[in-house]
This record gives sequence, structure tokens and C-alpha cells, in this order.
Amino acid sequence: MILLDPKLVNIKESLLFDIDNKARSIFRAITFCKKTSSKSLLDAFINSTNSLTQLLSIKNAQMEAETEEDLIEYQANLNKTILFVIGEIKNEIPFESQVQLFQIFRLISPQSHQKHPNKYRNTLVQIGRLICPDPNQLNGLVSQLFVNLKQLKHPLLKAIYLHHELIRIHPFVDGNGRIVRIAKNWILMYNLYPPIFIKDEAEKIEYIRSLSESFEKMYDKPGLWHKETERFFMEELNRVLLSIDYIHDKLKESGSY
Repeated sequence: MILLDPKLVNIKESLLFDIDNKARSIFRAITFCKKTSSKSLLDAFINSTNSLTQLLSIKNAQMEAETEEDLIEYQANLNKTILFVIGEIKNEIPFESQVQLFQIFRLISPQSHQKHPNKYRNTLVQIGRLICPDPNQLNGLVSQLFVNLKQLKHPLLKAIYLHHELIRIHPFVDGNGRIVRIAKNWILMYNLYPPIFIKDEAEKIEYIRSLSESFEKMYDKPGLWHKETERFFMEELNRVLLSIDYIHDKLKESGSY
């Protein structure tokens, strides 16, 4: 498997600028709003962000769990993982190492981690019609992935690139989707973007389709930036915008903005 060269990632800088400007408008409002005290607006922002984080937990659990028991267990594990990530961010710790992947793995899939402590999978797995990399390639691919991440300066692109490539590698025996979504949101939240998630079953189907089509193109013609890959990146950026809009709306509902 050949990882996507980060130099090939081609998203218009104007789009990233617009998203950044919209996200920063929240903080400008908190700092300079004349209609209400900055404390009231900050409290409203924190409440809306906490609500969004809880929604992230619920929606991700609903996307993964098959039974009511699974849902309860999965959501409990997800809540622990999110609290861990928030604690790391408060301590100004960015996401940037394989060790942190295993920390997420241990919290999000404790039973699987107990069977495979601090180890990547040792069997072949398949996504759709594509066979994921051989187990003996995993450590090298994940190591290279973290090297590649350093080449991407914009945190939005860094988060989406991680999501796309880590799912392609599929390094863990279980929970790869959950792990990558938490890691991606760690990058986003550390850089003051809201967390993002898949909101319903229809979007989940589209998400899987977008990833699958991108992976197939990269399998057939590696080393290129395909329109299918660009579409996945654009869909993720749109999810960021939706989360920003969610916070804007909650601030307005509170009467503080």
C-alpha cells in the first residue's frame, strides 16, 4: 500500500479561509460582543460545545451499536474516551503519536485491547472488495502516516487526512472507525474547531460510499489525487461547517449573541 502523498492534497485555500473565518467569528463575538457580558457569552459557548460533544457521543454510538446493550456499553466507553481527550487538550497535549492511538484503543475497545494489548492486528482484513495491508506492514505504514501528518500545516486537512489514511490502513483488530473519529476530533478540538460526527443513517451510507470509492481509485491508480478523494475531504469540511453553525445557533437561542 502507498500512502497518499500529503503534497497532493488539493483543497482551495479560500475555502479553508472561509471556514476559519466563520469559526473565529465565535471567539470574536465572545471577546467583543456589546449586547451582553463576555462571561454570559462564554458560558453559552461552553454549554453549546458540551451539548455538541454529548451529541457526538450519542450519534457515534448509534452508528456503531447493533443492540441496546451494545449501545449502552459503547456509549459509556465513548464518554470515557472523550473525557480523556478533553483532559489532554486542557493540558495542551496535541495528537501526534502512535502511543496516543493505543490510548484511544484501550479506552474505546477495552475488551479487544485486553486480547491484543498495545498491538496492531495480526490477521488480514477486508474493506468492501479491498484487502487492507498485511499485518507486517502496519507499523511502518502508521509510522509513515505520522511523518506525513507533519507535512500538512492546516489542522483541518491534517484531521481529514488522518481519517482517510488510517481507515485505509485499518491497523487495529477492532474499533478502527471509532478510534479514527476520536483522533480526528482530538486534532480539531485542540485547534479550536468543534467536533464533527455523522448525523444519521443516510449520511453514514454516503460516508461509507465516499471512502470506498476513494480507496478503490487509489488502489487502481496510487500516487494520484482523485476527485473521489477530494469529495471525501469536502464532505468532512462540510461537517465542520455544520458543527460551527450548530454552535452559532445555540448562542443565538441563548439570547447572548
